[in-house]
Amino acid sequence: MGLIERMFNVVFGGERNIVRDTVEVFRENAESSAARSAMVQGQAMDQYGAEFSAPAKGSFDRFMDGMNRLPRPALALGTLGLFVSAMVAPLWFAQRMQGIALVPEPLWWLLGVIVSFYFGARHQVKAQEFQRSIVDTVQHLPQVTANITAIEKLRHNTVGVADVGTDARLAAQALASDGNPALDAWRAAA
Repeated sequence: MGLIERMFNVVFGGERNIVRDTVEVFRENAESSAARSAMVQGQAMDQYGAEFSAPAKGSFDRFMDGMNRLPRPALALGTLGLFVSAMVAPLWFAQRMQGIALVPEPLWWLLGVIVSFYFGARHQVKAQEFQRSIVDTVQHLPQVTANITAIEKLRHNTVGVADVGTDARLAAQALASDGNPALDAWRAAA
């Protein structure tokens, strides 16, 4: 047993495994790969967590964040409020609109510039995303058209759907009677 034991010690002894070490030259160790992958994923999650763990904000920062979130809802709700006020109190609404008619044109231009800059960037991003989605959809158009044509050909009420063409054997099979055991049994009983 000493010779076999020494051979095993040469191959597998000394805290190493020659077979495993040789195989790992040609194929990645799955266990080590999983450990590295878990470590990389853990580091990525730590990095993402660090990005979102902002330092404690002061009251001024929280106030400004709240103020930055107000314009869009205020404009939307204000416009709906104008419609409601026009229906509920038309005279009050007409008086206010007469006051707005007195606003000088340069002030309207200034308001338009402010609103355009505030909402323009968001609109541009959304418009570009929409154009990208249209391009993606158009790229699928030939495949979708081909699929619809193939599906239409499979309908049972399409003209010529059961046409066997020039295949005489298929035509003979289509015309041959398969026999109906239930009908044969009924006829035998009658």
